[in-house]
Amino acid sequence: MITTGMRWWSPRWRAPAAVAAGALPALAFPAPALWWFAYVALVPWMLLLRSATTGRRAALEGWLGGAGFILAVHHWLLPSLHVFLIPVAALLGLLWIPWALLVREFLGGVPAAGRAWCALVLVPAGWLLSELVRSWQGLGGPWGLLGASQWQVAPTLRLASVGGVWLVSLLVVAVNCALVLLVAVPGARLPAVAGMTGCAVLTGAVWVWAARPAESGRLRVAVVQPGPVADGPDSVERRFAIGERLTRPLAGERVDLVVWGESSVGEDLTARPDLARRLAALSAEVGAPLLVNVDARRADRPGIYKSAVLVGPQGPTGDRYDKMRLVPFGEYVPARALFGWATSVGRAAGEDRVRGDAPVVMDLPGRPGGRAAGTSVRLGPLVCFESAFPDMSRRLTLDGASLLVAQSATSSFQESWAPAQHASLAALRAAENGRPMVHATLTGISVVHGPSGERIGAALPTSASTAAVYEVPLARGTTLYVRFGDWPPAAALAALAVYCAVAGSRALRRPAPEPSPPPSRTARG
Repeated sequence: MITTGMRWWSPRWRAPAAVAAGALPALAFPAPALWWFAYVALVPWMLLLRSATTGRRAALEGWLGGAGFILAVHHWLLPSLHVFLIPVAALLGLLWIPWALLVREFLGGVPAAGRAWCALVLVPAGWLLSELVRSWQGLGGPWGLLGASQWQVAPTLRLASVGGVWLVSLLVVAVNCALVLLVAVPGARLPAVAGMTGCAVLTGAVWVWAARPAESGRLRVAVVQPGPVADGPDSVERRFAIGERLTRPLAGERVDLVVWGESSVGEDLTARPDLARRLAALSAEVGAPLLVNVDARRADRPGIYKSAVLVGPQGPTGDRYDKMRLVPFGEYVPARALFGWATSVGRAAGEDRVRGDAPVVMDLPGRPGGRAAGTSVRLGPLVCFESAFPDMSRRLTLDGASLLVAQSATSSFQESWAPAQHASLAALRAAENGRPMVHATLTGISVVHGPSGERIGAALPTSASTAAVYEVPLARGTTLYVRFGDWPPAAALAALAVYCAVAGSRALRRPAPEPSPPPSRTARG
């Protein structure tokens, strides 16, 4: 029964409570990184939704909570998008309406045992549906997936090697669902305890039986992080010069590869042969190829590209990857004719970057006295935002990549949660694919993770201007995620389809209500 007053469940407070409850899971992500909080963070929101008196109210509170989640996880975009972030959050928040309706349907009132068991499957599946839809690049991409909050937990990283970040999200939501049953539905304690036990057993079984990557050699990789460079007409040249200065001392380190961050070269190397010669001389001096990132208008075709380019002692090797998935508003404005005004209220892209056509795997030349003879190393480059997409790193692994490299720049968000959030994704991509991953940035956080997602060496913080060398273990073999792909989303969609079919069948079999009798008339006189 709904009552008036100042109680949190009164209509006056339900809307702001939904926004606040939806924002809570953001604390599980970096920078707070309270990974354990993810397993209880959805409980307040779900308790609110299950108490909704109508489906319309549940839908409203699902929408508001989803908008609150997007605002909390992406709050660091405010300097770029300003007020435009609010309509973006409102649009994406709509994706949580189906999940909210499922929560009310299966957890509302006093659910029977059958409904409680179904809740443990369908409520996580509904959450994954929202994650899957918003993972489309046109809607912003898969940033802030709930499973990504578990990037530093070894058992859940092993789960990611089986079913990707999707399987981890399902498990986290299932635990939250079981806790709601345990707290709010005394008669559903058996399904609740069974659900939590099942999650623990699944995690333990994967930990024991899932294959671990088998080491197949080591690679010495240097990451060059110039650090913040003050804006100005010559900032691109100054950053390039700092990269040169930090790279030269690596000459005695016997490295196999040197990685620079995103936008580390501001001119096309064909149009600026002097820069190409400087990079070639630097490669010869260090004794290793350089993977740089060119952010410039190309000389051989129209448009601005962001490209990973491999440079050896003789100059560019011809291996080049053009970024395929661009950052909405940061690198292009979706429907510019409609939303072009965003450039006047924030730092949205004044001109759209051009997308690349296909992923590229690069062969890494060996160095004398380097890795064991016959050991072939192939690089799978990604550029910045692309490390958030599980399918891209999986495609590179299937194409033969033995080392994943993400070149990034988050200097626009230097004092925010963004650098830590971005760096954490490398652990997930490494674990999913059973391949080490190097996350090299201009201004931090730069980090390296091994083929099980484990941290290799120390991360380079946002305050560092330095170069660091990492002994990176290579691995052979194939993870179940690489082999079978996104099977957890497929299973979740199948479960939701069965539910919809059953619900639709029951609706069709339900007898139509009998017509009401005509209203009686009374004589007046």
